[in-house]
Amino acid sequence: MALINKIREKSGWAVGAIAIGLGVFVVGGDLLGPNSRLLGGNANIVGEIAGEEIDYQEFDNILQQVKADYEGRVGRTATEGEMAMLREQAWNQLIFKIVLEKEYDRLGLEVTDEELADMVQGNNIHPAVMQAFANPQTGEFDRNQVLQYLQNLDQTGTRSMWVNFEQSIAEDRLQSKYANLFSKTAYVTGAEAKSFYQAQNSAATLKVLFVPYGSISDSAVSVTDAQLKDYYQRNKELYKVEEGRTIEFVTIPVAVSAEDSTYYNQEIAEISKQFASTTNDSAFVNANSDMPFSGAYVNPGELPEELLKQLPLEKGKVYGPYTTSSNVTLYKVSDIKTADKNAVRASHILIRPESDTPEDKAAAKVKAQDVLTQLKNGADFAQMAAQHGSDGTASRGGDLGWFPEGQMVPAFEKAVFGFSGTGLLPNLVETEYGYHIVKVTEPKTKQSYKIAAITRSLEPSETTRDAAYAVADELAGTSGNTEEFRKNVEANKSLVKEEAAHIGKNQVLVNNLTSARELVRWAYAKDTDIGDVSPVYEINDQFVVATLTGKRDKGYASVEDVREELTAAVRDELKAKQILDKLKGQQGSVDQMAAAYGPDAIVRTADNVTLASNSIPGIGVEPVAVGKAFGLKPGSRTTPFEGEAGVLVVELTSLNPAPEIDDFSNVKQQILTTRAGRAETRAFEALREKADIKDNRVRFF
Repeated sequence: MALINKIREKSGWAVGAIAIGLGVFVVGGDLLGPNSRLLGGNANIVGEIAGEEIDYQEFDNILQQVKADYEGRVGRTATEGEMAMLREQAWNQLIFKIVLEKEYDRLGLEVTDEELADMVQGNNIHPAVMQAFANPQTGEFDRNQVLQYLQNLDQTGTRSMWVNFEQSIAEDRLQSKYANLFSKTAYVTGAEAKSFYQAQNSAATLKVLFVPYGSISDSAVSVTDAQLKDYYQRNKELYKVEEGRTIEFVTIPVAVSAEDSTYYNQEIAEISKQFASTTNDSAFVNANSDMPFSGAYVNPGELPEELLKQLPLEKGKVYGPYTTSSNVTLYKVSDIKTADKNAVRASHILIRPESDTPEDKAAAKVKAQDVLTQLKNGADFAQMAAQHGSDGTASRGGDLGWFPEGQMVPAFEKAVFGFSGTGLLPNLVETEYGYHIVKVTEPKTKQSYKIAAITRSLEPSETTRDAAYAVADELAGTSGNTEEFRKNVEANKSLVKEEAAHIGKNQVLVNNLTSARELVRWAYAKDTDIGDVSPVYEINDQFVVATLTGKRDKGYASVEDVREELTAAVRDELKAKQILDKLKGQQGSVDQMAAAYGPDAIVRTADNVTLASNSIPGIGVEPVAVGKAFGLKPGSRTTPFEGEAGVLVVELTSLNPAPEIDDFSNVKQQILTTRAGRAETRAFEALREKADIKDNRVRFF
């Protein structure tokens, strides 16, 4: 009895302990865990904008609205790739809203109730209201419609919708007020307008000596680490970067195996026999095909390419199977009938006149007649079309494909459909496009066909899928770190390792992996460290295993991260010094300097160069060279200087100043519009930068 009492005592204590433990597990996990709100956790925080935390629900509300709008426009569900775009759009909307609202408050901008009423039913109607309440007969705004609608908000149950609408036009008005602060402060002087006009319209003729950096071999220039660091410090602002992750990964495709193909071939052979004997093609197709039965009659031009090669077709005959990488297809000719219109296949060579003048038309006709004569003497039509054709068919030998009556211009159609059989038309065909040499390649026919098609998608079997997964699973399971991952990949000759550098946290695309969002989220997970190997992910019908090889923080890239880019830049600087040293002290004309330098020096003449263009024809974008040229007097030249792609010497041959004008008001307005828009954009960019945005969406999507 004493033993039983002791057991009962201990049991009671044990039950109590278990109850407490369960309580801690259930409640404490929420209250005391790493994501506990009580202890400052942020399990539901998507990010932070200008000091305001954005929780998941707030972000999702915006996202669902954006998603509904998009799907309403395109008429279908958004794909995963599109969802990434929509999430970015929703996030930017939140940034825009929060950042600008704070700025509106700081500046004291608001839309009063009286102002809102004026936009809806007063003297300054908002454009959105005018559009929504336009009289359908006249297209004019109907104020009575607005008043009637507002009186019936509760009866129609649309009050909440109207409140949202009013809020949107109020926000639009606020944004307009904010934009006006910038547009009204923008100013353009007469001197600015004149300078802009001259930069756009003054044209220079230049003679340029150009020695490209590529004329010196990379191997002839040695770059030291000290030089890289020096260049980096001088140009540090060029190397600002966002947060990034670098991974190495392999893909194991899940492709149809030889065993799968054998199975499909056996299955399709049996279906082909049944297809040939069935008397109800539509029911048979709908029961056996991945695509429904069409039942439409088509002319030869609308037939599948495989059947075009089999013309003339036989009623009741089954053609195929035709296999691609993704499906296998059988075709059966269910019926053949005579259509109302002929269809024909032809090729042509179009010779266009240079202009509409009689002389150019006559020249084009002479050329077309010469081509026709060569063809009559045995020249190859496709080759002549490629050589002389002046429209998009030239690249395919002039082939127009099949086309029915009523599709071509009348003169062309009359000539083609008036011809019997196949072959070269004896005379030129003149249309508004020019002169055509025409060859009928398939005779005109009124036959049309009803084609029953059975299409089966080729999909890997579960056995094939399991075999591919086993390879991926073994790689992931036996690789404890990056070094082991690399050794295991090297040991399996069927695996090919790729690298994806500096992946952004909101990317969906990773190299050729188009839906790799889960892989990106793994790379950014808090518990993923450099050297870790991922689990197996299935992406785009293939299994993927990756290892994290690098992390990059937002800020400035390290010298090592941009070593290749830095090396190229420093190498060009060193090459420039060598070229400048060789050109130093050379006298004479640009041509004489080039001859003295050697064959690597190029001399180019460039006409109609404008100061606004920043480029020199035949050389490329060289803003410094263009600027220097317009600072010269005709006949003078610069000393050798370092450009974007090489060392240059620029000589101004002549300068045609812009035509004189008295009124620069249009020029002023052009600059003003650009300047005002740029000011608003830059203001928002500055506000966004100041907002100190923390983006944690990668934890959720």
